[in-house]
Amino acid sequence: MHALAEWKALLNVIFSHHTDGALRAAVSLANSMSSQELLSTEHLKRFYDEFGYTDRRDGEQEELSTVQAVRPTLRALLTARGEDAVAIVNNVLSEIRAVPRLVRHDPWGWHVHAVAPSCDFATRVLVETAMAMIDVIRADEQSRLSTCEQANCCRIVLDLSRNRSKRFCSTGCGNRAAVSVYRARKKGHAVAKSPKVDRQ
Repeated sequence: MHALAEWKALLNVIFSHHTDGALRAAVSLANSMSSQELLSTEHLKRFYDEFGYTDRRDGEQEELSTVQAVRPTLRALLTARGEDAVAIVNNVLSEIRAVPRLVRHDPWGWHVHAVAPSCDFATRVLVETAMAMIDVIRADEQSRLSTCEQANCCRIVLDLSRNRSKRFCSTGCGNRAAVSVYRARKKGHAVAKSPKVDRQ
């Protein structure tokens, strides 16, 4: 077994808490482009609280607009592969001039921040996602990020399961896919049982 794979199997850990949290938040935010989940400052406050963000939050319409504006870049960060993903990560960190540093605040111990606490929220989300993707790329785990397999759904799926079995972005999409498969099988069974008509 490869040393990295063996280490992860022994610890039963895929990513650190901070990488895990940053990925979950980024996927949620990127997926909000195709839904009604981020339309107000109150929605943004709930997002901030749900994913345990700290430091600056303005709570104004301008902040909401800037967060909405970074969603296409977040999607690109999460869905790019190989050298393309590396280029996007490096470009984001270079443009923002991110400077990684060790910080500690409740309830977490030492961890890495790459922008100052006073930095605007949208930039912090973007940088934290880029930093998380560094861990994903280095661990060769980009296959844990994919697109929902339900027809007509383009939402991102983050699969942190041990057996990599997650295929749909939500229970709703999974249920719809199951119904479609059931109907297709039922239709095929009905066709197979229908009597043949003699043609003269």
